Amino acid sequence: MIYLKTDEEIELMRESNILVGKTLGEVAKWIKPGVTTLKLDQIAEQFIRDNGAIPGFKGYGGFPSTLCISVNENVVHGFPSNYELRDGDVVSVDCGVVLNGFNGDSAYTFPVGEIEENVLKLLRTTKESLSLGVAKAIPGNRIGDIGSTIQEYCESKGYSVVRELCGHGIGKKLHEDPEVPNYGRRGSGTLLKPGMCICIEPMINLGSKNIVMEKDGWTVRTKDRKPSAHYEHAVAVTAQGADVLSTFSFIEDVLGERFI
Repeated sequence: MIYLKTDEEIELMRESNILVGKTLGEVAKWIKPGVTTLKLDQIAEQFIRDNGAIPGFKGYGGFPSTLCISVNENVVHGFPSNYELRDGDVVSVDCGVVLNGFNGDSAYTFPVGEIEENVLKLLRTTKESLSLGVAKAIPGNRIGDIGSTIQEYCESKGYSVVRELCGHGIGKKLHEDPEVPNYGRRGSGTLLKPGMCICIEPMINLGSKNIVMEKDGWTVRTKDRKPSAHYEHAVAVTAQGADVLSTFSFIEDVLGERFI
């Protein structure tokens, strides 16, 4: 069932998602060689709790951590660990919070030091595809319009789109209807209506679209072990158009000229 949000509820969700953006901005300060992904997780949890919210992922379905941290060939749902970031890595950081009874959810893939040009292009393309997909989240369009736009753009650049994972509705629950695939056919799928709140999150691979699940039951990686990129925004569908509730602005402030 799809739950349409009131204007007041959308504003509460904006607060939750802005806190996610601020948290990712704090994490961005520590993205450098030698820092463990567990350290990033600890920073995020402390920041979220200091701001009167609770981590949205910790304990969700048994997930043990505040952040999903996925390095290089890991697509999503990676566990924070004692792994030390290395120059040339790319690291997807997915963060969720619960504030005022509503969830916020956003993700960003960071370069660590200097990364290879072909990987940099993957990150740029994935982030650009997110913006293109968001622009389709307007009343009268359908879910397929979002997915087909992302798919066509990324595949035109030579990259592949993960099929088994997708975006989702969001609200008082972290995952609500509808599912939001990153591929599809224009004019197909659920009709978009004002009040719908969804997370759009392209997961795009440098090589094959095929993925495998690691033995921990959570971490998803590319089958060919080539890098993957992941960006996510929470978006409200409104009569005025797509209203992006989350933000990358706090990350931009930290990365400056290194902003992807």
